[in-house]
Amino acid sequence: MHMANDNIIWTKGVNKIFPLPNGEKLHVLKNIDLEIPRGKLTIFKGRSGSGKTTLMNLLGALDNPTSGDVFFENENISGMGEGKRCKFRRKKIGFIFQSVALIPTMTAYENVEYMLRMAGVNKNRKERVIECLRMVGLASRMNHMPQELSGGEQQRVAIARAFVHKPKVIFADEPTAELDTNTALQIVKIFKNLTDNEGVTIVMTTHDTGLMEIGDKVYELEDGVFVER
Repeated sequence: MHMANDNIIWTKGVNKIFPLPNGEKLHVLKNIDLEIPRGKLTIFKGRSGSGKTTLMNLLGALDNPTSGDVFFENENISGMGEGKRCKFRRKKIGFIFQSVALIPTMTAYENVEYMLRMAGVNKNRKERVIECLRMVGLASRMNHMPQELSGGEQQRVAIARAFVHKPKVIFADEPTAELDTNTALQIVKIFKNLTDNEGVTIVMTTHDTGLMEIGDKVYELEDGVFVER
């Protein structure tokens, strides 16, 4: 497939249907075809309930589609079993969530290092952790506990943690939702810096229209389909 060179992930006819307790079905994603360009910042925008988080979970191998295919660097990941998906995520993917979810009993440094341990990286751990904290401007705060850091600083630690093991793709689900505009802009600028200088691919969801123009590619979702504006 020629698409593999410029796109790291692409989907064909992806549907996601959730069964409801009353026997009805909730059709969250409808025949989604998309391409995520390699080494760029792609943004999914849309209101809450538009299907953007569900889509991200499929692209990030957290869940399988009801039908259709998800390709990640030529590998079809749409039918993978849980064990295989877990290994795949550990090696190739980094996640950043809306709630920062740092481990409260660990310092910023330990939080980032923990991800390297999970990924089974043993060589040069200390250098890599410090390098990543430096990239997000927090080298001087690495021995602080999460509660000693501001919301924006905690989110920056979460970013360092998400890319410390050199994943191919970082998925960031509403990473700026709980931050003020100025701090949110700083976070997105860090993302742009990572795509431009580290070659990492980043996919983020947001409903903040002020952040859209920084994305290299923007998809807008409404009721499970892409809309052209």
